[in-house]
Amino acid sequence: MLYAVAAQPRYTTPEMDPQAVCVLVTGGTFDKAYLEIEGRLHFRDTHVPEMLELGRCHLPIRVETLMLIDSLEMTDEHRGRVLEAVRAAPEPRIVITHGTDTMELTARALGAAQLDKTVVLTGAMVPYTFGSSDGLFNLGSALAYAQTLPPGVYVAMNGRCHVWSQVRKNKQTGVFEHVSPSPST
Repeated sequence: MLYAVAAQPRYTTPEMDPQAVCVLVTGGTFDKAYLEIEGRLHFRDTHVPEMLELGRCHLPIRVETLMLIDSLEMTDEHRGRVLEAVRAAPEPRIVITHGTDTMELTARALGAAQLDKTVVLTGAMVPYTFGSSDGLFNLGSALAYAQTLPPGVYVAMNGRCHVWSQVRKNKQTGVFEHVSPSPST
């Protein structure tokens, strides 16, 4: 899906617009909606195009939905699909929306691949549809980081950006924090 405000696409090929960004959607809390009758969260469709419009985004962006799953359900096979989508994307800058519970695992899988692209993973602690979500801010931050950081894999949450090998989610505070790199990375 190509995001556009009007009927005209923002770009035709990344080669024509070096600022082009690809947003790969995997699901997570970012895209969950609340089923009032059943009292549970579920996936229907991604909210990314609506969020880009609400944020008055004027970047050339292509949105591709890879899957809509909770990150706790994400397997190595799913991570392989994400890696292949990043490799196949013609854009040199990629933002991946992802559930926060296993975001660091996907970041490590992508980082280990040593891609020559700037890849930024982001998510939300509260669903976008709740109105008080951090998702819109995180998406905007991730898009900015994707445009300004050198090639590599990063995690962008709540105004902070971390290198893939130096981040973890603190399960007690719900905050992504810096960790010292391990000797093997």
